[in-house]
Amino acid sequence: MVPRVSFPSFAFVPLTCFGLLTFPCRSNAPETPREPSASERVRLADQRLSKRLAVWQDRLDLRDWKISLVQSRRAELRSGTLGNIRWDEENKTARIRVLDANEYPAPFEAAYSDMEFTLVHELIHLELASLPRTDESRGDEEYAVNHMAAALLRLDSQQP
Repeated sequence: MVPRVSFPSFAFVPLTCFGLLTFPCRSNAPETPREPSASERVRLADQRLSKRLAVWQDRLDLRDWKISLVQSRRAELRSGTLGNIRWDEENKTARIRVLDANEYPAPFEAAYSDMEFTLVHELIHLELASLPRTDESRGDEEYAVNHMAAALLRLDSQQP
């Protein structure tokens, strides 16, 4: 006679994610963040860009400037641009306009990255405000400002 061995019923239940069980299984893959609503996009962009404006102002030694940041509709910006800056050197004030978060066809995180690039780009223009500028040098300045902004943001992404 073979002795009868009793095992708890759960001992033979395979622990897999292949549909045999009702236990939830978790993937180690990063979850895609939920896309914010239109009003959340604007609010989140404002919050995050305000914080980053303070960081970039400090890094570029523009602390003595009073700089405001405004999200603007595409129709309010010059054709082919994603932002601009206007400044008053005497009063040390500036206003940066960036394309509204809802005007981007891209997901929020991609739009936000582009908005931060525009912010840094415009701050570099402010940093260069004291240099002579002509219509002929404008293209060269844009080229240089784009490369400096990209380099600064690459360095920033390497920060812990």
